[in-house]
Amino acid sequence: MARALPPPILDDAPLAPGLYVVATPIGNLRDITLRALDVLKQVDLVLAEDTRVTGKLLQAFGLKAALERHDEHAAERARPKAMALLERGGRVALVSDAGTPLISDPGYRLVREAAAAGHNVVPIPGASALLAGLSAAGLPTDRFLFVGFPPPKSAARRTFLTEFAGVRATLVFFEGGSRLADTLADMAAVLGPDREAVVAREITKLYETFYRGPLGTLAADPKLDAPKGEIVILVAPGRETEATAADADTALRDALARLKPADAAAEVAKALGLPRRDLYRRALELKDLGELKP
Repeated sequence: MARALPPPILDDAPLAPGLYVVATPIGNLRDITLRALDVLKQVDLVLAEDTRVTGKLLQAFGLKAALERHDEHAAERARPKAMALLERGGRVALVSDAGTPLISDPGYRLVREAAAAGHNVVPIPGASALLAGLSAAGLPTDRFLFVGFPPPKSAARRTFLTEFAGVRATLVFFEGGSRLADTLADMAAVLGPDREAVVAREITKLYETFYRGPLGTLAADPKLDAPKGEIVILVAPGRETEATAADADTALRDALARLKPADAAAEVAKALGLPRRDLYRRALELKDLGELKP
Protein backbone atom coordinates (compact mmCIF):
# COMPACT_ATOMS: atom_id res chain seq x y z
CA MET A 1 0.00 0.00 0.00
CA ALA A 2 1.37 3.39 -1.03
CA ARG A 3 2.29 5.76 1.77
CA ALA A 4 0.30 8.98 2.01
CA LEU A 5 2.24 12.09 1.15
CA PRO A 6 2.70 14.64 3.94
CA PRO A 7 0.78 17.90 3.60
CA PRO A 8 2.67 20.51 1.57
CA ILE A 9 4.74 23.12 3.34
CA LEU A 10 3.30 26.48 2.35
CA ASP A 11 5.24 29.67 1.89
CA ASP A 12 4.76 32.18 4.72
CA ALA A 13 6.32 35.09 2.81
CA PRO A 14 3.92 38.07 2.91
CA LEU A 15 1.61 38.24 -0.08
CA ALA A 16 1.71 41.55 -1.96
CA PRO A 17 -1.53 43.49 -2.47
CA GLY A 18 -3.42 42.84 -5.69
CA LEU A 19 -5.85 40.65 -7.58
CA TYR A 20 -4.73 37.03 -7.98
CA VAL A 21 -6.32 35.01 -10.80
CA VAL A 22 -5.98 31.48 -9.43
CA ALA A 23 -6.39 28.28 -11.45
CA THR A 24 -7.95 25.38 -9.54
CA PRO A 25 -8.20 21.64 -10.37
CA ILE A 26 -10.64 20.54 -13.08
CA GLY A 27 -11.25 17.24 -11.33
CA ASN A 28 -8.27 15.72 -9.56
CA LEU A 29 -7.57 17.77 -6.43
CA ARG A 30 -3.87 16.86 -6.57
CA ASP A 31 -3.55 19.10 -9.61
CA ILE A 32 -3.62 22.17 -7.35
CA THR A 33 -0.31 24.05 -7.41
CA LEU A 34 1.68 24.93 -4.31
CA ARG A 35 1.62 28.56 -5.37
CA ALA A 36 -2.18 28.50 -5.59
CA LEU A 37 -2.31 27.17 -2.02
CA ASP A 38 0.12 29.89 -0.88
CA VAL A 39 -2.20 32.54 -2.31
CA LEU A 40 -5.46 31.04 -1.05
CA LYS A 41 -3.95 30.77 2.43
CA GLN A 42 -3.17 34.50 2.67
CA VAL A 43 -5.73 36.48 0.65
CA ASP A 44 -8.31 38.63 2.40
CA LEU A 45 -11.13 37.58 0.07
CA VAL A 46 -11.81 34.78 -2.40
CA LEU A 47 -14.26 35.51 -5.20
CA ALA A 48 -15.75 32.17 -6.20
CA GLU A 49 -18.10 31.12 -8.98
CA ASP A 50 -19.77 28.81 -6.45
CA THR A 51 -18.78 29.25 -2.80
CA ARG A 52 -19.82 25.68 -2.00
CA VAL A 53 -17.44 24.21 -4.56
CA THR A 54 -14.55 26.44 -3.51
CA GLY A 55 -15.34 25.82 0.16
CA LYS A 56 -14.84 22.08 -0.37
CA LEU A 57 -11.54 22.75 -2.13
CA LEU A 58 -10.27 24.89 0.73
CA GLN A 59 -11.43 22.36 3.29
CA ALA A 60 -9.58 19.55 1.47
CA PHE A 61 -6.30 21.41 2.06
CA GLY A 62 -7.08 22.67 5.55
CA LEU A 63 -7.51 26.29 4.48
CA LYS A 64 -10.02 28.91 5.55
CA ALA A 65 -10.88 32.09 3.70
CA ALA A 66 -13.60 34.70 3.38
CA LEU A 67 -15.72 33.69 0.38
CA GLU A 68 -17.88 35.86 -1.85
CA ARG A 69 -20.02 34.60 -4.72
CA HIS A 70 -18.85 35.89 -8.11
CA ASP A 71 -20.74 34.42 -11.06
CA GLU A 72 -22.59 36.00 -13.97
CA HIS A 73 -25.50 36.90 -11.66
CA ALA A 74 -23.58 38.15 -8.62
CA ALA A 75 -20.53 39.77 -10.25
CA GLU A 76 -22.07 43.25 -10.37
CA ARG A 77 -22.61 43.14 -6.59
CA ALA A 78 -19.28 41.53 -5.73
CA ARG A 79 -17.03 43.68 -7.91
CA PRO A 80 -17.40 46.98 -5.96
CA LYS A 81 -16.56 45.18 -2.71
CA ALA A 82 -13.47 43.63 -4.26
CA MET A 83 -12.36 46.94 -5.77
CA ALA A 84 -12.79 48.72 -2.45
CA LEU A 85 -10.64 46.08 -0.77
CA LEU A 86 -7.95 46.49 -3.43
CA GLU A 87 -8.01 50.26 -2.90
CA ARG A 88 -7.22 49.64 0.77
CA GLY A 89 -4.20 47.51 -0.15
CA GLY A 90 -5.99 44.18 0.22
CA ARG A 91 -5.38 40.84 -1.49
CA VAL A 92 -8.19 39.28 -3.55
CA ALA A 93 -8.23 35.88 -5.25
CA LEU A 94 -10.51 35.11 -8.20
CA VAL A 95 -11.31 31.44 -8.82
CA SER A 96 -13.81 29.51 -10.93
CA ASP A 97 -15.45 26.19 -10.12
CA ALA A 98 -12.71 24.38 -12.02
CA GLY A 99 -9.77 25.33 -14.16
CA THR A 100 -8.43 28.74 -15.11
CA PRO A 101 -10.74 31.72 -14.46
CA LEU A 102 -12.01 33.76 -17.43
CA ILE A 103 -11.90 30.77 -19.82
CA SER A 104 -15.65 30.64 -20.52
CA ASP A 105 -16.15 31.88 -16.96
CA PRO A 106 -17.04 35.33 -15.58
CA GLY A 107 -14.32 37.64 -14.36
CA TYR A 108 -12.80 39.65 -17.19
CA ARG A 109 -14.60 42.84 -16.14
CA LEU A 110 -13.04 42.63 -12.69
CA VAL A 111 -9.58 42.02 -14.16
CA ARG A 112 -9.98 44.92 -16.58
CA GLU A 113 -11.23 47.29 -13.87
CA ALA A 114 -8.49 46.31 -11.44
CA ALA A 115 -5.78 46.78 -14.07
CA ALA A 116 -7.25 50.14 -15.15
CA ALA A 117 -7.16 51.30 -11.51
CA GLY A 118 -3.45 50.48 -11.31
CA HIS A 119 -3.70 47.40 -9.08
CA ASN A 120 -1.44 44.41 -9.55
CA VAL A 121 -3.15 41.58 -11.45
CA VAL A 122 -1.21 38.36 -10.90
CA PRO A 123 -1.89 35.12 -12.82
CA ILE A 124 -1.48 31.93 -10.80
CA PRO A 125 -1.46 29.33 -13.61
CA GLY A 126 -2.55 25.75 -13.31
CA ALA A 127 -5.17 23.33 -14.60
CA SER A 128 -7.13 24.14 -17.76
CA ALA A 129 -9.60 21.83 -19.52
CA LEU A 130 -8.79 23.62 -22.78
CA LEU A 131 -5.06 22.87 -22.63
CA ALA A 132 -5.43 19.44 -21.03
CA GLY A 133 -7.75 18.32 -23.83
CA LEU A 134 -5.48 19.77 -26.49
CA SER A 135 -2.38 18.13 -25.02
CA ALA A 136 -3.84 14.60 -25.21
CA ALA A 137 -6.02 14.83 -28.33
CA GLY A 138 -3.29 14.13 -30.86
CA LEU A 139 -4.46 16.91 -33.18
CA PRO A 140 -2.22 19.71 -34.52
CA THR A 141 -1.24 22.14 -31.77
CA ASP A 142 0.89 24.67 -33.67
CA ARG A 143 -2.26 26.76 -34.13
CA PHE A 144 -5.57 26.41 -32.30
CA LEU A 145 -8.71 28.47 -31.73
CA PHE A 146 -10.75 28.28 -28.53
CA VAL A 147 -14.40 28.77 -29.52
CA GLY A 148 -16.10 28.14 -26.17
CA PHE A 149 -19.70 26.96 -25.93
CA PRO A 150 -21.66 26.86 -29.21
CA PRO A 151 -25.25 28.20 -29.23
CA PRO A 152 -27.83 25.83 -27.72
CA LYS A 153 -30.28 25.89 -30.66
CA SER A 154 -29.46 23.94 -33.82
CA ALA A 155 -30.19 26.68 -36.38
CA ALA A 156 -28.05 29.25 -34.58
CA ARG A 157 -25.39 26.63 -33.91
CA ARG A 158 -25.07 25.72 -37.60
CA THR A 159 -24.71 29.35 -38.60
CA PHE A 160 -22.14 29.78 -35.83
CA LEU A 161 -20.16 26.75 -36.98
CA THR A 162 -20.15 27.94 -40.59
CA GLU A 163 -17.92 30.84 -39.56
CA PHE A 164 -15.19 28.38 -38.50
CA ALA A 165 -15.52 25.82 -41.31
CA GLY A 166 -12.43 26.99 -43.17
CA VAL A 167 -10.27 28.00 -40.22
CA ARG A 168 -6.88 26.33 -40.56
CA ALA A 169 -6.43 25.66 -36.87
CA THR A 170 -7.58 23.03 -34.40
CA LEU A 171 -10.93 24.15 -33.00
CA VAL A 172 -11.67 23.65 -29.29
CA PHE A 173 -15.21 23.75 -27.92
CA PHE A 174 -16.82 23.24 -24.51
CA GLU A 175 -20.19 21.50 -24.39
CA GLY A 176 -22.62 20.00 -21.91
CA GLY A 177 -23.32 16.29 -22.06
CA SER A 178 -27.05 16.73 -22.68
CA ARG A 179 -26.40 18.61 -25.96
CA LEU A 180 -23.35 16.65 -27.11
CA ALA A 181 -25.07 14.38 -29.66
CA ASP A 182 -26.94 17.24 -31.32
CA THR A 183 -23.82 19.39 -31.43
CA LEU A 184 -21.75 16.60 -33.00
CA ALA A 185 -24.48 16.06 -35.60
CA ASP A 186 -24.45 19.75 -36.50
CA MET A 187 -20.63 19.74 -36.62
CA ALA A 188 -20.69 16.77 -39.00
CA ALA A 189 -23.23 18.56 -41.21
CA VAL A 190 -21.41 21.90 -41.30
CA LEU A 191 -17.73 21.02 -40.89
CA GLY A 192 -17.93 17.69 -42.72
CA PRO A 193 -18.54 14.10 -41.54
CA ASP A 194 -14.97 13.07 -42.39
CA ARG A 195 -13.33 15.83 -40.36
CA GLU A 196 -11.13 14.30 -37.66
CA ALA A 197 -12.19 15.10 -34.10
CA VAL A 198 -11.77 14.12 -30.45
CA VAL A 199 -14.32 14.19 -27.64
CA ALA A 200 -12.65 14.42 -24.22
CA ARG A 201 -14.87 13.56 -21.27
CA GLU A 202 -14.21 13.99 -17.54
CA ILE A 203 -10.58 15.05 -17.99
CA THR A 204 -8.41 14.21 -14.90
CA LYS A 205 -11.36 12.45 -13.22
CA LEU A 206 -12.00 8.76 -12.55
CA TYR A 207 -13.85 8.13 -15.83
CA GLU A 208 -11.61 10.22 -18.09
CA THR A 209 -12.16 9.06 -21.67
CA PHE A 210 -11.01 10.25 -25.10
CA TYR A 211 -13.14 9.30 -28.13
CA ARG A 212 -11.37 9.73 -31.46
CA GLY A 213 -12.69 9.52 -35.00
CA PRO A 214 -14.41 11.37 -37.85
CA LEU A 215 -17.21 13.72 -36.80
CA GLY A 216 -19.81 11.56 -38.56
CA THR A 217 -18.71 8.49 -36.62
CA LEU A 218 -18.63 10.33 -33.30
CA ALA A 219 -22.09 11.80 -33.94
CA ALA A 220 -23.49 8.27 -34.41
CA ASP A 221 -21.74 6.75 -31.38
CA PRO A 222 -24.37 5.75 -28.77
CA LYS A 223 -21.81 6.24 -25.99
CA LEU A 224 -21.87 9.97 -26.79
CA ASP A 225 -25.64 10.34 -26.58
CA ALA A 226 -26.02 12.63 -23.54
CA PRO A 227 -23.11 11.31 -21.42
CA LYS A 228 -22.59 12.68 -17.94
CA GLY A 229 -19.68 14.93 -17.13
CA GLU A 230 -17.73 17.83 -18.57
CA ILE A 231 -16.98 17.72 -22.30
CA VAL A 232 -14.27 19.21 -24.51
CA ILE A 233 -14.65 18.79 -28.29
CA LEU A 234 -11.56 19.22 -30.48
CA VAL A 235 -11.83 19.36 -34.28
CA ALA A 236 -8.93 19.10 -36.70
CA PRO A 237 -8.04 22.14 -38.87
CA GLY A 238 -10.17 22.79 -41.91
CA ARG A 239 -9.09 23.56 -45.44
CA GLU A 240 -9.78 26.97 -46.87
CA THR A 241 -12.39 26.56 -49.60
CA GLU A 242 -14.59 29.06 -51.35
CA ALA A 243 -18.20 28.87 -50.23
CA THR A 244 -20.63 27.57 -52.85
CA ALA A 245 -24.10 28.84 -53.70
CA ALA A 246 -25.51 25.85 -51.81
CA ASP A 247 -23.46 26.81 -48.75
CA ALA A 248 -24.81 30.34 -48.96
CA ASP A 249 -28.43 29.16 -49.27
CA THR A 250 -28.09 26.84 -46.28
CA ALA A 251 -26.59 29.58 -44.14
CA LEU A 252 -29.19 32.11 -45.30
CA ARG A 253 -32.10 29.80 -44.47
CA ASP A 254 -30.72 29.28 -40.98
CA ALA A 255 -30.17 33.02 -40.49
CA LEU A 256 -33.54 34.04 -41.95
CA ALA A 257 -35.30 31.88 -39.40
CA ARG A 258 -34.01 34.36 -36.80
CA LEU A 259 -33.27 37.61 -38.61
CA LYS A 260 -34.57 40.08 -41.17
CA PRO A 261 -33.11 39.70 -44.70
CA ALA A 262 -30.64 42.57 -44.34
CA ASP A 263 -29.33 41.29 -41.01
CA ALA A 264 -29.23 37.71 -42.29
CA ALA A 265 -27.22 38.79 -45.34
CA ALA A 266 -24.76 40.69 -43.13
CA GLU A 267 -24.28 37.68 -40.82
CA VAL A 268 -23.69 35.21 -43.66
CA ALA A 269 -21.42 37.64 -45.51
CA LYS A 270 -19.17 37.82 -42.44
CA ALA A 271 -19.21 34.05 -41.95
CA LEU A 272 -18.59 33.00 -45.56
CA GLY A 273 -16.71 35.97 -46.96
CA LEU A 274 -19.25 36.54 -49.74
CA PRO A 275 -20.63 39.87 -51.04
CA ARG A 276 -23.36 41.20 -48.78
CA ARG A 277 -25.30 42.74 -51.68
CA ASP A 278 -25.59 39.40 -53.50
CA LEU A 279 -26.61 37.63 -50.31
CA TYR A 280 -29.28 40.23 -49.58
CA ARG A 281 -30.75 39.76 -53.05
CA ARG A 282 -30.75 35.98 -52.55
CA ALA A 283 -32.35 36.34 -49.11
CA LEU A 284 -35.25 38.27 -50.64
CA GLU A 285 -35.60 35.58 -53.31
CA LEU A 286 -35.80 32.85 -50.68
CA LYS A 287 -38.53 34.72 -48.84
CA ASP A 288 -40.48 35.31 -52.08
CA LEU A 289 -40.20 31.61 -52.94
CA GLY A 290 -41.86 30.79 -49.62
CA GLU A 291 -39.06 28.42 -48.64
CA LEU A 292 -38.94 29.70 -45.07
CA LYS A 293 -41.11 28.70 -42.18
CA PRO A 294 -43.44 31.47 -40.98
